[in-house]
Amino acid sequence: MSDTARHERPDTGLPRHAHGTALPAPDEIDVTTLRGRRAVQRWERTCAGDVLERLTWSRPDQVVLRGMPGAHGEEQFAAVTARQGDAVANRFAHALLAAGLTPGDVVLLVCENSVEAYLAKIGIAKAGMVAAPVNPGLAPDVLTALVERVEPRFTLVDAELWPRVSTVFADRGLAVGATVTIGGGPVAGSPSFGELVASHPADEPEVEVHGDDVYELLFTSGTTALPKAVMLSHQYAQTAGLNFALSLSRGLRHDTDLVVGTFLPVIYHVGDVIFPNAALLAGGAVVLGRRPVPADVAAAVDRHRVSALWAGSPQFVGMLADELDRDPALDWTSVTTLFYGWGALAPALLERLGARCAPGMVTVGIFGQTEAIACHRFWPSRWPDTHTATAPSMNYVGVPSGLLASDVVDEAGDPVRGEPGEAVYRSPVMAAGYYRDPDATREAFRGGWFHSGDSALVDDDGLRVMVDRYKDIVKSGGENVASMRVEAVLHEHPAVAKAAVVGLPHARWGEAVTAVVVPAAGAVPDPDEVIAFCRGRLAGFETPKAVLVVETLPETVGGKVLKYRLRAEHAGHFSA
Repeated sequence: MSDTARHERPDTGLPRHAHGTALPAPDEIDVTTLRGRRAVQRWERTCAGDVLERLTWSRPDQVVLRGMPGAHGEEQFAAVTARQGDAVANRFAHALLAAGLTPGDVVLLVCENSVEAYLAKIGIAKAGMVAAPVNPGLAPDVLTALVERVEPRFTLVDAELWPRVSTVFADRGLAVGATVTIGGGPVAGSPSFGELVASHPADEPEVEVHGDDVYELLFTSGTTALPKAVMLSHQYAQTAGLNFALSLSRGLRHDTDLVVGTFLPVIYHVGDVIFPNAALLAGGAVVLGRRPVPADVAAAVDRHRVSALWAGSPQFVGMLADELDRDPALDWTSVTTLFYGWGALAPALLERLGARCAPGMVTVGIFGQTEAIACHRFWPSRWPDTHTATAPSMNYVGVPSGLLASDVVDEAGDPVRGEPGEAVYRSPVMAAGYYRDPDATREAFRGGWFHSGDSALVDDDGLRVMVDRYKDIVKSGGENVASMRVEAVLHEHPAVAKAAVVGLPHARWGEAVTAVVVPAAGAVPDPDEVIAFCRGRLAGFETPKAVLVVETLPETVGGKVLKYRLRAEHAGHFSA
């Protein structure tokens, strides 16, 4: 083709890199080994940081990350295309290398949701380094212990979160490498994230990455012990994301029409792997909110035509339905899939949502954990009779995905059916272990399966039911009470917005079933009336012995209640 003809062709916007014709070095090619291979060459590798670079070859100028108000510090990050996002991630990777970090070093993030923090995580992966995002709400002594464990070489901090962690940084001699300017300007002595990346090249860093390398340490929520650092690999992220992309894109004509919305935490929560990451792997887009405020979520879905929403708990789904009822003008007809977890959706709530979403909208209940996020899935539309007969008092979680082997076993490791046991897993979407904690890792993988710590049962049809976390089962008067079942009934009470059930020390019962509730807006729950409400729907031994009304519940990043705090705070209630 002549130079003139080539010049006259329209610009596709695709990258134009000179590839050259040099042959790979002999040691880069291995066509004799059939076992124990390592796919690390740039043309074959699995790297969580490559997700945006891949999109530059198909939709380079499509907006793939959109930060809602409060979810970006600098205006340049409000809406980012694949090309722009990949360049920013490359620049951040180069900034880390220029700071003297090497592959395998840990980067600490003290960040809530933002486009900058998400791009930083992609850049960390490109550099072959390890992201260690922490929950900003951790107590100072816990944060100090985690810093000591992971020994970060660089830190990224949200401006509005700096006051919470400044003392820990000073005590540990940590400097802020860059600031996400949400809620304030850069921390003294540090550049903003945008200033930092602007001073480094946008080309791809030359770093060897293997799919089994750990790219992220996520911290579990500690109860009686410090949080454990869960080791997640590049391969884990890639496989988990592709697995979820299958369900997220249901009801769409094309995979690339996918628009995933999430306002729940994804920077320091495993949701980053299965929601925004999955959207990008499908060639779609992400609408990222700062925090889960029902009115903000409802408006964003309308404005940006979100097709798949990660909505979290059934209680939050109910709040979203309330927003839709308050504003009939909100258009949710783009929503084809809604994901929820940590409980069952009431059939009436499902009907309310269905009336406002796309025809045939599918709700998916998921059940998994950071260590193994291939997940069980329950579709109310797949098992409508079971759902109608049991929800919300029983939390059916369906069957494991095609990437998950799941059994329920007793204390001896033998399978049990029709009665509660512990859920155990095998999957390629599995954590490598707990960083620098070999004893906890060995305990978790006893018998050759990962032990979840969740009590579950298998019904006569092979469907799984989530009973409770083992540590949250209340042992009262010789009976085991599933706190989740009692909570489901409490959440049906019109005066209750949120509820948690714990066992408190009691002279007669050993542990007394105790409900801790947050009032619904404008309501004043009467404890005796709430107990009577429960008694009409639960067995006597399941009915709360007391109802405590509080303003708020202590929660994890995903909205799970920190029950150990409630048990400690109210331990003397029945002895007073």
